[in-house]
Amino acid sequence: MNQMEAYLDNSATTPVSEAVIEIMEKTMREDYGNPSSRHQKGVDAEQYLRQAKERIASTLRVTPAEIFFTSGGTESNNWALIGAAMANKRAGNHIITTAVEHSAVLQPLSMLEEAGFRITHLPVDSLGHIDPEDLKKELCDETILVSTMYVNNEIGALEPVPEVGRIIAEYNRAHNRHILYHVDAIQAYGKFRIFPKKLGIDMLSVSGHKIHGPKGAGFLYIREKTRIRPLIFGGGQQGGMRSGTDNVPGAAGLGVAAMEAYTDFESKVEGMLACRRHLIAGLKEIEGTHLNSDEDETRCAPHIVNCSFEGVRSEVLLHALEDRGIYVSSGSACTSNKKIPVSSVLQEIHLRKDLQEGAIRFSFSELTTVEEIDMALNALRELLPVLRKYSRR
Repeated sequence: MNQMEAYLDNSATTPVSEAVIEIMEKTMREDYGNPSSRHQKGVDAEQYLRQAKERIASTLRVTPAEIFFTSGGTESNNWALIGAAMANKRAGNHIITTAVEHSAVLQPLSMLEEAGFRITHLPVDSLGHIDPEDLKKELCDETILVSTMYVNNEIGALEPVPEVGRIIAEYNRAHNRHILYHVDAIQAYGKFRIFPKKLGIDMLSVSGHKIHGPKGAGFLYIREKTRIRPLIFGGGQQGGMRSGTDNVPGAAGLGVAAMEAYTDFESKVEGMLACRRHLIAGLKEIEGTHLNSDEDETRCAPHIVNCSFEGVRSEVLLHALEDRGIYVSSGSACTSNKKIPVSSVLQEIHLRKDLQEGAIRFSFSELTTVEEIDMALNALRELLPVLRKYSRR
């Protein structure tokens, strides 16, 4: 008899949907042509790319010409930041971001800082939100780019993207400037309805494997007339903006995943919220727990709950849960040269050090069930007293 599993690590990756697998298999087995080829096989392959762009564009209410396929969220973020900074450096050298961004944003910005750009990191409150007033204070004549995440990948904090977009637009009008706004929407796409033009977003990064699509496939939305340089040169694919043989299976699968994510959207989000509420209610009944995510559903993502467990290290608890078929992630990203996990996000929200070391992230998808949540809660009730007993020795 197979042990029941509870997969609660969907912010790391999601299982690929059957429809995505089907279209990817078809592009590999039958319609395997190179879209750059001029014969019919190439024309057929090009049609998959065109259809995928149309599907993605419709979810964002943008044009297909504004969608560019990438290898995933990391490349999309790197391209948006480095490409926009280099294209606009004559207008200024100041970039504003937040203190809780993913490393796929922080590290490109660190490289730009070494190249002479000035980077400002906006602080966050105890639940991971920036204060838009801080942004107003930092905008200046040298600012060329603002980059914020939509949803924090560790604690699920929902950043005030609409307000940030309004502040930038108002500043641009008042000072006759064109500061660009980039949003890392890797944890938000498929969980929120995102309309970049309404929100004042110039560039938007998305990754396929967070929405039941393939790994190694993502896209960058680039608003028409946005000044940005390519990072990859060579064959001139995607209008010369992103060279390299097109990943037709990845793009086709991503297009289907995007379409599926926004089909029956409200019911899917409500299902994730129901799991979130059930988990939080259960966690509150367990002694020595500390919720690190915002309970206010207007200020958080529907699919992420971060919680610290006093007296237990996250890695120990993670593997104890894994032994029972329950898959979660440590609330902090381990570095290869340190035994103790270090999370810059948990540090930035000024969480106590012992709570940082005992943080666990639970993350859901449309496939997550309340039964899986109950399985995790029951395991926590049984495991925590035992693990705490041993940790005190």
